[in-house]
Amino acid sequence: MSRDHVHPTERSPANAGAPLSSAETPFLELLARGASADAYEQPVLLARAEGRSTEWIVALEQAKLFALRVRSELEGRRRREAELSALFETAHDLAGLRDLDAVLQAIVQRARSLLGTDIAYLSLNDPARGDTYMRVTEGSVAARFQQLRLGMGEGLGGLVAQTARPYVTDDYFKDDRFQHTLAIDTGVRDEGLVAILGVPLMLGHHVIGVLFAADRRARVFEREEVALLGSFAALAAAAIDTANLLTETRSALADLERANEIIRDRSGVIERASDVHDRLAQLVLHGGGVHDVAAAVSQVLDGAVEFTEATCAPAEALEASRAEGHAVRHAGDWIAAVVAGGELLGALVLRGHPGLDPVDQRTLERAATVTSLLLLARRSASEAEQRVRGELLDDLLDARDRDPRLLRERAARLHADLDATHVVLAARLDTVAADAEQEAAARRRLWSAASHLAATRHGLAVARDGGTVLLLPLETGDTATAVARRAARQLGTAVHEAVTVGASAPVENLAARPDAVAAAYAESRRCLDALGLLGRSGDGAAAEDFGFLGLLLAGDRDITGFVDRTIGRVVAYDERRGTDLLHTLDAYFACGMSPARTKDDLHVHVNTVAQRLERVGRLLGADWQSPARVLEIQLALRLHRLSGPKQR
Repeated sequence: MSRDHVHPTERSPANAGAPLSSAETPFLELLARGASADAYEQPVLLARAEGRSTEWIVALEQAKLFALRVRSELEGRRRREAELSALFETAHDLAGLRDLDAVLQAIVQRARSLLGTDIAYLSLNDPARGDTYMRVTEGSVAARFQQLRLGMGEGLGGLVAQTARPYVTDDYFKDDRFQHTLAIDTGVRDEGLVAILGVPLMLGHHVIGVLFAADRRARVFEREEVALLGSFAALAAAAIDTANLLTETRSALADLERANEIIRDRSGVIERASDVHDRLAQLVLHGGGVHDVAAAVSQVLDGAVEFTEATCAPAEALEASRAEGHAVRHAGDWIAAVVAGGELLGALVLRGHPGLDPVDQRTLERAATVTSLLLLARRSASEAEQRVRGELLDDLLDARDRDPRLLRERAARLHADLDATHVVLAARLDTVAADAEQEAAARRRLWSAASHLAATRHGLAVARDGGTVLLLPLETGDTATAVARRAARQLGTAVHEAVTVGASAPVENLAARPDAVAAAYAESRRCLDALGLLGRSGDGAAAEDFGFLGLLLAGDRDITGFVDRTIGRVVAYDERRGTDLLHTLDAYFACGMSPARTKDDLHVHVNTVAQRLERVGRLLGADWQSPARVLEIQLALRLHRLSGPKQR
């Protein structure tokens, strides 16, 4: 293309910094109006059709990729917000429960909408007949399917009802894990279902039914979708439980007309329970935290309620609450396990309240359920932020040629400042796991702890090369060595295992030097390897601690063997006799191999120095003061000191 045909906004030698912002403009407009992913190809296609320059098209392509990543992140957040909003709305419906069928229908509708399935349905167990039957369906078109009854263990739903575990199949008729019967297969075939997911409805450790989501095509249900449907199942079970409670209350009112005082007390308890449900719903909708939930329940139950970590709660009572799905009494307290998807997240503890009304007990249990939802929401947001931090550090480590302004903007959104002086840390667990699964779990714990440390220090963290990389700002008056040792101590405490940390020398101007972080990471890895070779597991050190030894320690070298071969007899002699020959050697070399200056340094008589050096000669050989031997002995002394007790 000739110069006369170059668009004014395209790059030229005179305006080399201009095109990036103008190339982003059409994609920002697409993001602003929520356009589909296909629409992001249009600006590039239009530019090619207009015969725009190659450089302009490359800029558009880069802007398109970045915009699609932003769109994907926004879509993910909108989806998570929609999921949480639906759960919170359902929890609010439960708090004001009046019609069980309406609540169950709303749960099934929301489950189908959020999972994007063709059909969702719910079955309840019939204890009298020993089977499970369809109660609510959404999206079903086959009458025979809507009237199905499944025996325990029959079909996917019967297996879920029998085992109390979720099951999923991407092709029902090809799956031989389930007991296929003519009636069930006919109903499923009439409905045209292929992929089915079923989760149990639990009250305590009893299964009362099954919640399903299904598609009329092959589909793989993700773990997050299984967990989401499980949350809806928990709410459905709670709705049924609450409805049963209301039914019991109405029956009691009808049967105990003469016991007006008892009825009034019971009604007051129920109103209090409804009040706490409303309070909890409001807390959730207004962004309250777990401690706000505990405070609200404390007011309603007239007692001290607190959230505690699982490790701080009574283990036996906590496990009993988790297994039964109810709050349990422990001495003068009540313990309600906070559980999500089978994972124990903590406990709500009601202090000094040994006598607890059943409705108040259920109120404590509902609060534990709401607490688990809040913790899951907080974890989801934290994991999203950790992924974004990791992506930015990945880009810096890979030394990609990126716009410094965009890097600074991305870092600023994470409260990080790439113009500040930083230290790159390489962290690694030193314990050996029993198997690959345990090793992967340990690495995940290390990454999680490192991400938390980076977030609190306005830094970045990412998992890489079997360990974790951190980029932390260097505070005024701090040193790379201090940062490394502090990180080793903090990470080791967090994961309850020894964590070794190597640090680079301080680096500056990271946004403008895309190769600076990669080079600093290589340096921190060398320090990490050096610590391993020296046997300093669980310690932290920086390049400044090793000097030229850092180069010698790179690779797989037998440091212990070298020290033993060179000065091992002197070390053994000192240990056996309680003498101080090693210290005398250090002083002798430091004083330029002058006995007169050495005796002043050691504050001993010159004859004492001579006697000690004579003993060293007998141990190391007559040529120990030759130039070649002197260099080896001094290096061995330095390595022996470095591999000695850690200096914190």
